[in-house]
Formats: sequence, structure tokens, C-alpha cells
Amino acid sequence: MTTQTKALDGVRVLDMTHVQSGPSATQLLAWLGADVVKLEAPTGDITRKQLRDLPDVDSLYFTMLNCNKRSITLNTKTERGKEILTELIRRSDVMVENFGPGAVDRMGFTWEKIQEINPRIVYASIKGFGDGPYTNFKAYEVVAQAMGGSMSTTGFEDGPPLATGAQIGDSGTGIHAVAGILAALFQRESTGRGQRVNVAMQHAVLNLCRVKLRDQQRLAHGPLAEYPNEDFGDEVPRSGNASGGGQPGWAVKCAPGGPNDYVYVIVQPVGWKPISELIGRPELADDPEWATPEARLPKLNKMFQLIEEWSATLPKWEVLEKLNAHNIPCGPILSTKEIIEDDSLVANEMVVKVPHPERGEFTTVGSPLKLSDSPVDVKSSPLLGEHNEEIYVGELGLGDEEVRLLKSTGVI
Repeated sequence: MTTQTKALDGVRVLDMTHVQSGPSATQLLAWLGADVVKLEAPTGDITRKQLRDLPDVDSLYFTMLNCNKRSITLNTKTERGKEILTELIRRSDVMVENFGPGAVDRMGFTWEKIQEINPRIVYASIKGFGDGPYTNFKAYEVVAQAMGGSMSTTGFEDGPPLATGAQIGDSGTGIHAVAGILAALFQRESTGRGQRVNVAMQHAVLNLCRVKLRDQQRLAHGPLAEYPNEDFGDEVPRSGNASGGGQPGWAVKCAPGGPNDYVYVIVQPVGWKPISELIGRPELADDPEWATPEARLPKLNKMFQLIEEWSATLPKWEVLEKLNAHNIPCGPILSTKEIIEDDSLVANEMVVKVPHPERGEFTTVGSPLKLSDSPVDVKSSPLLGEHNEEIYVGELGLGDEEVRLLKSTGVI
């Protein structure tokens, strides 16, 4: 029998990231089989203590972003700390950081210096912005949404710009970073050289908002018929729950009228006849005022109002069943409670329970990347410095006495 290998077996990642954008990237690499060594200051990643639900244990904020990693502590501001960091870089295939601009350079580890230490290393940096007037702005999740095109196009026409609950600025950037890292590792196979990988949060959000830039250019040729808005200026408007795509969609209310009692319905041309029958208006299927997509586009609001008059009398799961019976694209609005209790997500290992040595068991999101030859076993996040002895003594060859001295002097 052979032990099943993972896609990134043999790849060592030096994880110098914190909070969310970086840890989300390195966690994916760990799930793919990389040996991810999370290097933390002796005080630890700030999120270990943020938003705690239990006293004196690592928060869910930390545990849900740092599964399958090993943790070491190191004060990189000390001379001995810099020497140890040099050795860690020498032994790594990938180095990932998301400090403020220039922070690693100020430690004395410029890209040129890192290349001298290890010409094969892939050095990935996540920043808020690219080079230019925004470079030194502090970046947070919603700042990236604001400056990447998401907020100006999210919300209703008569309301303020809104942030999305999806962490497209942080975790969305982390996924982009993983793509760059994997590409650089692949290219190294032919060149023998590592390279820099730079990903900016603003840029990642913009990439996820490309359809809105598509529509910005379409505006030059007149109003956007697929949008329910009545008035158009020279900017893409907020359009509520409109799909903004080729097929109109909307979230319609269902019984009993709770905050998430909605089903999102998309009306394709082929779906109009069965929808008209379901809502008790079969005559609309052949009515020239309603029969074609072109006829319905000017009155999308009215169309979804008619559908909602029907859906509001039924629970969302019944609405879902009736629409799916006619192959009409739709989906219930699932609350966070419904998601965490969803049997299919549990069966697909997208909602998983993980044992933790101090907090007990916690629930987290599993890997969305499903590789047939590299299955993911989600393991607990590490305790602070849990692997100091394993790495410093067992791998770097430091003596027990030196490790004790390093700890007593605050180097680790």
C-alpha cells in the first residue's frame, strides 16, 4: 500500500501573514498539502485575541483561517531573529507576507536580499493597492470593496452604497494570491528560478467586478435594458438584486415573511410559460405585451411583482420545489444558520467540525477545491509557538539550551 500524497507535498511555505487576506491564501496552500509554517511575533497573530467567544482561547477568527498549519514564534527585529529568519527563507519554497508597504524591506529583507538567500523562492506579497497615489493607504476589507468597484454598484438605487458580506477584499485577494503562487511554482520547474508575486486587494476586487466595467462601457450606447432602473446617468447605477446579466433575476418574498424568506428567481425565455402557469396567469404566456424577453424588459419590476404575489403565499422551500420542477433557475436565500446546518454542505465537507486542544470542537468552512488525488483533511489551527521545538531543534538543529535562551531573551 502507498500513502496518498497531496498536490503540494514537499512544498514548504513560510507564512508571515496575519489577519485574513494572507492567512486565507496560506490555508488553501496547506489544504493542498504544503507544509505551511506560520511565523508569528511572540505575541501572536492579532486575530488570536480578536472577537473572542470564549475567554483565553484562540478566537474563531484565527482558528477558521489557520487550519493545517504549524506555528513558530520569532522576533525578527533582533539580530538572532534575523539570522534564524534567513535560515527559514533558505529552507522554504514560498514566502508569503501581507505587512504594510516596505515593512519586510525595513527588516533588511529586500527582494534582492531574499533572492541571494534562496534564488528558487517564490516571494508573494499582498498589499492594499498597487504602485501610485494609493500605495500607502491603509487597506481593510471594506476599503478594498469601496475602491475596487463593489460598493458603488451594490445596494438599491435610492440608498447608499453597501458592502457585501462576502469577504471579496480579504479572502478574495487570498485566492488570487494562491493562483499567482501556483503559477510561479509551475514556472520554476522550467526556469529553476523563483519570482515575485504581487497582489493588491483593490485589484482583486476590481477583477471580481469586471461585469460592472463592462456595463460602464455599454452605457455609452444608451440605458441598460437589463437593469430595472428608470434613470441612467454616466455611471453604472446600483440596481438592487437585479442579476445584471443576460437573464433577469430578482429575490422574491416568500411566507411567512422573515428576513431570509426569499427565493432568487431567474426568468429565462423558456421559463416564462411555466412561470405564468405557476403564478395563475397562464394568459401572459401568449400575451404580446409579456410573451417575449423584449416585451418584458421594460417592466421587470412589474414582472417580479406578479411572481412575488404568488411566492409570498408559500414557504421558500415549496417555492423552490415548484420552480425546480420546471427547471427554472432559482435558489433560496440561505441564512448563516441554515448554511451551518445544511446536510448537503456537511456531506460535501464544506461545513466541517474540527477538534481544538483548548476550545474543544469548532465548525469551519472546508476546502472548496476538490482534487480527486489530493483530498483535504481539515486539521486544527496551531497553538501559538506550538511547533517551536519541532522546527528549531528538529529541523534547524538548534540546541535545547539555545532554544531556552532564545525564549528567555524574547527572540522566540
